[in-house]
Amino acid sequence: MKILLLGCNGQVGWELQRSLAPLGQVTAFARQGHNGLSGDLADPDSLAVTVKKLGLDVIVNAAAYTAVDQAESESDQARLINAQAPARLAREAQKTGAWLIHYSTDYVFDGTGTTPWREDDPAAPINAYGQTKLEGEEAIRQSGCLHLIFRTSWVYAARGKNFIHTMLKLASERDSLQVINDQFGAPTGAELIADVTAHAIRSACKDKSLSGTYHLATAGETSWYEYARLIINEAARNGMEMKINPENIIPVPSEQFPTAAARPKNSRLDTTRLQNTFDLHMPLWEHGVLKSFNEIIRSNGIKR
Repeated sequence: MKILLLGCNGQVGWELQRSLAPLGQVTAFARQGHNGLSGDLADPDSLAVTVKKLGLDVIVNAAAYTAVDQAESESDQARLINAQAPARLAREAQKTGAWLIHYSTDYVFDGTGTTPWREDDPAAPINAYGQTKLEGEEAIRQSGCLHLIFRTSWVYAARGKNFIHTMLKLASERDSLQVINDQFGAPTGAELIADVTAHAIRSACKDKSLSGTYHLATAGETSWYEYARLIINEAARNGMEMKINPENIIPVPSEQFPTAAARPKNSRLDTTRLQNTFDLHMPLWEHGVLKSFNEIIRSNGIKR
């Protein structure tokens, strides 16, 4: 199996390099590509040339424009990367019968209510980022190519910038923190996303009827406030040096931190279809967060 991985240096892309390796020959590109080939989603024509030259069985697109607030003022650039490039990849995949694996977001929904979103619920993005991601999804579906679109939410990884690392840093600098308590979702690790992706590709390549859109997130739910409390309480339990007392984490509404792009308050995703189709079990969100917590404090030499 010949696989092209785009966005290999991102949170999910980094883990995909590991999880895809047992499936076949993986060509992993960051934006610049190599050997005269392109991995740049801002240049769909060059991407198309790359796909044609490689003769692929699977294209995994883990690249995206993810600057949510900046997308409000750079909607054309966000649309180019999140919608037009995936559309071009889909057309090339359809011509050759290759699978296209693509990642989307709970931001395609309006974030109202408290019920976890199902794949067939009406989409109604409330910001430019969500709109461009929805356009990318629709273009892939309309192309007729074989595809797996995974909508996920609150993605994190032990590597690079993440909420866990930010909370630990702030806890060492401040004696109190205000954290939003009216946005709900399930923190989902890049490692889990990558492993589920590899499992699904293996199954889908044997059964074309599995082509479709799936929600991929951990089990359970939390708010950013409870997420922060878990991290800082765990740090305290491990005897880490902190300035903050865990009791001085203060819950506040979203309005306390205005942003250029509106944020959905309900990011819960129903993963029943994914679990039933691919015979999977989604672990509770806390499991992955605590694992990443331990990796972060080891890799950064944080004092206990």
